[in-house]
Amino acid sequence: MNFSTLSIIIPAYNEGRTVHFILNKIKEVQLTNGIKKEVIIVNDCSKDNTEEAILNYKSENPELNLQYYKHEVNKGKGAALHTGITKATGEYLIIQDADLEYDPQEYNLLMAPVLKGFADVVYGSRFMGGNPHRILFFWHSIGNKVLTTLSNMFNNLNLTDMETCYKLFHTKTIQAIKLNENRFGFEPEVTAKIAKIPNIRIYEVGISYYGRTYEEGKKIGWRDGFRAIYCIIKYGF
Repeated sequence: MNFSTLSIIIPAYNEGRTVHFILNKIKEVQLTNGIKKEVIIVNDCSKDNTEEAILNYKSENPELNLQYYKHEVNKGKGAALHTGITKATGEYLIIQDADLEYDPQEYNLLMAPVLKGFADVVYGSRFMGGNPHRILFFWHSIGNKVLTTLSNMFNNLNLTDMETCYKLFHTKTIQAIKLNENRFGFEPEVTAKIAKIPNIRIYEVGISYYGRTYEEGKKIGWRDGFRAIYCIIKYGF
């Protein structure tokens, strides 16, 4: 497997208080086989000091290959991911939220099926394996299961966690897909469009989950759930 660089795409909105923590975690990760990291942060017109925090970190940590882009108007998480995906130069890319809900130390878990020659796409499932999971919202977990089940029905998959942040893609494959959803509809849209690629090999691995409360900065809400249902039906057909 010719795999020398992993692009890490980070959409950021009002994460000035914590973005340096996730960048520290990414910097500390030693990727297997000597694979290098390309970190791409897209600031989606944050209203706090996100830009200052990122630029300060970049200047203080020149050893980290950190690319910074920003939107002049707020467009949504999906739009920030679209921008980041177009900028990626690594053979594979992974999506990383700017919060602390997911652990970059698990990148190697997601890369393993690719490096062994089995997978083209790998999803990190919060509902598989024995890794730690913070106990939070009952109705969020029910909603996730409903959305994942609907997505599986329309796309003929058997994923356990369609809504997971941790998705690893072959870069040229994901760059060749036209993505439209600017907010949290990104997850069902990209899943539906990836599933339609002939002979695509999709795998799941179990990951940890250190969820946040709304007081701690969680942003997804019930309206996004209804949009996800719409996107599952729209892109499923």
